[in-house]
Formats: sequence, structure tokens, C-alpha cells
Amino acid sequence: MSKIAFIGLGMMGNPMAHLLHQAGHSLMVRDANSDVLKQFVDEHDGAVAADTNEQIADNDFIITMLPSSDIVDSVVGALLPHLHAGTTIIEMSSADPMRTRALAAQVAERGARLIDAPVSGGVKKAVDGSLAIMVGGEAGDWEQALPVLQVMGKAITHVGPVAAGHALKALNNYVSAAALIATAEAIHAGKAFGLDPNTIVDVIQASTGRNNTTENKAKQFMLNGAFNSGFSLALQAKDVGIAAALGEALKIDMQLGKHVATLTSEASSALGPQADHTELYRYLQPRQ
Repeated sequence: MSKIAFIGLGMMGNPMAHLLHQAGHSLMVRDANSDVLKQFVDEHDGAVAADTNEQIADNDFIITMLPSSDIVDSVVGALLPHLHAGTTIIEMSSADPMRTRALAAQVAERGARLIDAPVSGGVKKAVDGSLAIMVGGEAGDWEQALPVLQVMGKAITHVGPVAAGHALKALNNYVSAAALIATAEAIHAGKAFGLDPNTIVDVIQASTGRNNTTENKAKQFMLNGAFNSGFSLALQAKDVGIAAALGEALKIDMQLGKHVATLTSEASSALGPQADHTELYRYLQPRQ
């Protein structure tokens, strides 16, 4: 069993930390929300809240599950003076890969290691430990972290050097967002023609247009007006923006990617920070 500090007890981080505690790891936790932090410690016997950065640095693994690269840089930056050889930071947020590279270099200067291991699968798979995890890092570093990652995920793939995981996660979420938008537009167009929305989804799901939205989102969260999948539109917009920015940095003209980034960003601004990403269906509804 390892000594683990887990930073970020949000919708994804909370069940992931729960699984690590359940598996028997020694767990230290931190969250910006003191109520969330207290509740987790109260409900998990033996888990302790971290009071200082020195305490966090004195662990085998430090897992970060945070909303943005700005916050990741701030949190890890505060830890840098206290890191020591043998500690591995597992950065599991959806972050900017270019910034992850730079951060990993700073961590390495302290004799510690950083790997990136962003996840896919949403809250449901975070709860049951079946997340897809894409890992970027040196072979020895990510292999050492594998027993910890296996508690939280099933499909764990080493995709390349440090920051490769963050790059692939952003690109995956771009493809997912594009499919959701295309599906929503197809449903709205079909409805205007007189087709039944459920029939539209069934036929696309059985045909070449099949995608994650037709399989897991359209009927479950969109057509019924639930809009409660557990993944926010703001986070989707952030991820698609990272993908588009990556293309720009690499001088790849992602024409559709730039359009999807703009559309998701505009929708997030219009619908507010609490909007679920499936509310893109509502946002794309034809205006009368």
C-alpha cells in the first residue's frame, strides 16, 4: 500500500479518492472547499486532511484532480520547494499539455517526477473504478504508478512521454463534442422534417453515424430534458479550447476544431457555469 495525497475532491475526484481509501492506501486529502474536505474525512476512517504543503510532499504519490492548468500550476508550484526524490505527482486533471511539459521539468529539477494521467468516462465510471486513463510519462515512472491507477481505471494506456496524456484527452474531448453537436443538429433538423426524435437516435445508433452521444447521452439526458450527465459545459468548452490551441501551437489548421471551440465557448457563456454539457442540445434548438 502507498502513501497518497489526493488534491481535488470534486465530482470526479471524490469517488476516485474514495476508491483509493477503500483499497487500503494511506490517504491524505485537500480541497479548496472546507465543507467538502471535512465531509470526506468524516466519512473515511483513517483519511486525514493536509494542513501544510510539507505534509503533502511527504507522500509516495501526489494526485491532482483540478479544474484548470492555472490551478494545477498554483498548487504544484507551492509544493515544489518541499518535493524530494522518490515522490511522483500524478496529474489527472484536463490540462494544457504545453504547460504540463513545463511543469514536469520544474518537478524534475527537484528530483521528483510528474506523469499526466487524465481520465475519460465521467462520474459513473469514476464511481465504479472503470475510467479510461491515458498516461504520459517515462516508462519507469508510469509503471511504478500503475497499481494506483488500476484502482481508479480499467482501460489504462501509456500514450507517450509527459503531456501526451493531456494532449490526447483534449483531442478526445474535441471529437466527443463535435459528435454531440452533430447529433443535436441532426435531431433538430429531423424534428423539423417531421421525424420522431427517438427514431432518429435509434437509426443513427444502428448506422454509420453511431457515436457516444447516440449511445449514452441523447435519450438519457437530452431528449428527456434531464441535462444532468455530470460533466459541465464549461469543462467541455475548456477541453475543446485546449485541443484547438494545441493545433494552433503545432501549426495544424483544425478548421472544425476551431468552430467547435467557438461554439462550445459561446454556449457555456450563454447558459452559465452550472450548465451540463448535454445542454448544447437545448442551446442548438432552432430559434422561432
